[in-house]
Amino acid sequence: MKNITLYDNLEVSQLILGLMRINHLKAPDLDKLISTAMDLGINMFDLADIYGSEYGQCEALFGLSLKRNPGWREKMIVQSKCAIVMNSERRTTSYDFSRDYILNSVEASLKRMGIETMDVLLLHRPDTLMEPAEVAEAFNELESAGKVRHFGVSNMNSQQLELLQSAVKQPLRINQLQFGPGHTAMIDQALRTNTGLPGSESRDGSILDYCRLKGVTIQAWSPFFSGFERAIIIDNLAYPELNKALREVGGAHGITPMGVVAAWISRHPAGIQTIAGTTKPDRLAEIAIGMDVQLTREEWYKIYIANDRDLP
Repeated sequence: MKNITLYDNLEVSQLILGLMRINHLKAPDLDKLISTAMDLGINMFDLADIYGSEYGQCEALFGLSLKRNPGWREKMIVQSKCAIVMNSERRTTSYDFSRDYILNSVEASLKRMGIETMDVLLLHRPDTLMEPAEVAEAFNELESAGKVRHFGVSNMNSQQLELLQSAVKQPLRINQLQFGPGHTAMIDQALRTNTGLPGSESRDGSILDYCRLKGVTIQAWSPFFSGFERAIIIDNLAYPELNKALREVGGAHGITPMGVVAAWISRHPAGIQTIAGTTKPDRLAEIAIGMDVQLTREEWYKIYIANDRDLP
């Protein structure tokens, strides 16, 4: 398993286990999933306070798994997120970067997980009412109290990240963004620079290049899905050419299409982390194998083009 270094001193696996769907697992199955992940060399685990059928459900289930398996916590990098506000029907009603909301969210997350410190806290989606100085105050309090070690963001464009970093003293070295062969918005514009073709418009402030310049690691969420509607691409009849390319490239390397997706993401020189949200240990192993496969430049572009994209 490939490792990368975050925050100058935090060694993490390039593959992350996402725990958004673990509320559907029984306790033994959850323990097996996490154990398999660690056996594969995965040491980073991603959560959020909204994951589950109710607030905090997945964090609480993860906490119970830690309680059943003493010694696991010391081997893990635990990451969670906050700032999305939902109503009782699980519909997003607002985003909240206020000091009190961040502090209260972290306190509740730590309690649910049964841990004293969160390794990484991410702000889940941009809050247009954000007061950067107020976020900075919350981060300082959490850091000084030993409740959060490192901080980052999720789904932010370059200027949002720049604005927040102007007030926050802690380096924001993570930005979670959707990315994969079925959702390539962050690279489409760059490949069409100076063409005027559809897709050449910049909608995210060249976030991929910005992150590379600033040393921000992108974590790719929903890498096996297409677009924000999140339709899975693997074996989806709506994506025949893409699946054909994944199978052909996979056949050349002896890996499955899911493994090819992981290899495709890790091939990018930005050092992108892949978040695998599967709850099946055997599928997680397929993905992990792909992380160690080096695709050729021709194979990478073959997969990119296969999703109904032309190069100028």
